Amino acid sequence: MTNSQAAGASYAAAGVDIEAGDRAVALMKEWVKKTQRPESIGSLGGFAGLFDASRLKDYTRPLLASATDGVGTKVALAQRMDIHDTIGHDLVAMVVDDLVVCGAEPLFMTDYICVGKVVPERVAQIVKGIAEGCVLAGCSLVGGETAEHPGLLGPDEYDVAGAGTGVVEADAVLGADRIRTGDAVIAMASSGLHSNGYSLVRHVVFDRAGWSPDRQVPEFGRTLGEELLEPTKIYSLDCLELTRTTEVHAFSHITGGGLAGNLARVVPDELHATVDRATWTPGPVFDVVAAAGDVPRAEMEKTLNMGVGMIAVVPQQSVSVTLATLADRGVDAWVAGSISDRGDRTEAVTLTGDYAR
Repeated sequence: MTNSQAAGASYAAAGVDIEAGDRAVALMKEWVKKTQRPESIGSLGGFAGLFDASRLKDYTRPLLASATDGVGTKVALAQRMDIHDTIGHDLVAMVVDDLVVCGAEPLFMTDYICVGKVVPERVAQIVKGIAEGCVLAGCSLVGGETAEHPGLLGPDEYDVAGAGTGVVEADAVLGADRIRTGDAVIAMASSGLHSNGYSLVRHVVFDRAGWSPDRQVPEFGRTLGEELLEPTKIYSLDCLELTRTTEVHAFSHITGGGLAGNLARVVPDELHATVDRATWTPGPVFDVVAAAGDVPRAEMEKTLNMGVGMIAVVPQQSVSVTLATLADRGVDAWVAGSISDRGDRTEAVTLTGDYAR
């Protein structure tokens, strides 16, 4: 019998380090504390996060909204570059910007971080990004889970997911039923690729073009990796401000499926949205990806956001206030199209023209 057999099996010998997990929790506490809203109850480390729902008594008929998401294969880039304090920002954006589409104010989030091996400092960096994202979104990080899965993931591999809860007054819910003929389609600029299409992007720039993350790209004014790791823009507070300052009929978060695919989700069956590509110029990253992989425009448009991260559909009388409000908040926005009767068209959204150059 070997010494290890004589000693018996252990969780640590199987690859799970409980002490490292405890150290990770200790390191992340300072970041979680920064996200606390007045309604947050208790501290990190309990079995469940608590949020004081008595604030909802001010609503006539409060509806809770829930969303969950991850960041896809963008985590592979963060791991390759050994930069872990931005991917959490992406996670928050993907969740809260789905919540705000119906007009809901994000209240709180929980996260799930699955790792091959707990490295406390790395986990704390991931949570730092989540916490910073929550601050930008105005919501609390009330809890989460870090799970160690040796044998399923490599020592330096991890994945992240999150769930968020928001609230909206029942008679203020936004969506397709509010959209009318003549409404304007307002586009809000993305910060880059956001967190969709990275399987295509990584295949193109790393596998096909053979580039490395530290390659300097003149069009970006920085390295390829720095551009690709640019965090997803968080629009939730900007969108909520629009609902307070003017009339909004719908929002659409532009994620996987591209602009046409996501805008179609809020266009009523009897109506049609026309979006003019000539109203904006996609950022350099989209041209670089397309050229590096000889990717057709149709493939780019159904995979990537092409420079538009959020859409607001508003009545014509709200256009000026919408653009002014977004400008005051530092959001680049423009009128990109309009809503009309669908007629005999089968598609909900049509993209016309060529991108401005």
